[in-house]
Amino acid sequence: MNYAISVAQRASQSGWRVGVALVSEHDELICSAFEGEVRGASWYRTLRSKIQKLGTRSAHSAYLTINTLSADCSFDLGELLKDVCIDRVYVGLPDPALTSYLDDDPVTKRGLIHRFPDDLQREILAQNQGVYAASEQNIECNPHYSTHRISETVSSRLTSKGFALSRSDVNANRGRAALASLLCRRYGIEHKEADRAVDDALSEAFDAKYGTYDYAFDARAANAKWTDDFVSVYKTSPTRALSTVNIINVGVGAGYEAAALFADCPQITFVDIAERGLANIRGRIPSSRTITSSAEDLSALPENSYDLYVSLRTYNSSFFDTSAAASEAHRVLKPGAVVIVSVANGFLYTQRGCVVPGLIIPGTDFVDIYRGMDTASLIDLELDRAGFKDIRMFPTSTEIYLSAVAA
Repeated sequence: MNYAISVAQRASQSGWRVGVALVSEHDELICSAFEGEVRGASWYRTLRSKIQKLGTRSAHSAYLTINTLSADCSFDLGELLKDVCIDRVYVGLPDPALTSYLDDDPVTKRGLIHRFPDDLQREILAQNQGVYAASEQNIECNPHYSTHRISETVSSRLTSKGFALSRSDVNANRGRAALASLLCRRYGIEHKEADRAVDDALSEAFDAKYGTYDYAFDARAANAKWTDDFVSVYKTSPTRALSTVNIINVGVGAGYEAAALFADCPQITFVDIAERGLANIRGRIPSSRTITSSAEDLSALPENSYDLYVSLRTYNSSFFDTSAAASEAHRVLKPGAVVIVSVANGFLYTQRGCVVPGLIIPGTDFVDIYRGMDTASLIDLELDRAGFKDIRMFPTSTEIYLSAVAA
């Protein structure tokens, strides 16, 4: 991956910086190419010329920094896969021109395509900053998300308590445990103190971003029937009416979703790390029970207690431990109970009123159209490991739902 990025660096700064490398099963470089290596030729045309001269018809793996679209709107990677049999493909970023899913995109349609890790994705963005800044994947199109960044708030909150961490420090340690360990190493404090400092900073950060969230900036503002999507997912499982089951809703945010879905549910417990959202939902549903806690630690609640666990747009949150949260979800649910979680999969381009699918690449100002599906697939794996069965995925226009049954 690093080699492909270094190959891309050779491209002219005035155009695309796209690099690709083909590797054998013995981890030896077969050949590589970059955009503009041959005047007027794409990386794919240049690479195809090289592999034809070599007589190469197969490779163990390919590393491509950007999944580019050609002039006729077909994918260069798709053309390469027609020419060469490749076992494993690694892709850094989507083409910045992508604003919707296309049927012939090999990343979404072909199996065994993997992604570059976040730190390398940020390097690719830095190489192509100008191109992405001018694209619709730039979240400056959405004022709320471009001005409210969890990593920045966490950094400032920790600094105010005597733990001076930069935004890059925070982005490099995006798990609760990793961030607490960094505090222990740098400041020589006990894990208990570090854990408390991180939890407090995260609580304040999420409170600041979502406690008074303006839903005019939410992608669901472009999908008036998002509640119908949720109900449709719920009805795919053999469950009773929502008003008759004992529900736990983890990750309340500002309380808008909870009020829209569960206002008529008398047996409801709301859980969130931030107090402001819980206060909002107590005002909207006074009969509800509220618990201040993270999704990863529901120890205040007994096991085998709930018929339905719901967590909307929480499992793709910054610093979230999906494995721990899935285990806790399984613990508090009764055998045969249902879990429904969703992954946000779109940002409202407020000037145009349209939705650009994907999720923000941490530490950047850009939406990755593939990241929502990547995240949903990882959650699928963690639900399976936690002991859930009958896991199903339901993509919609603004988010991706997953449902499963507690075994």
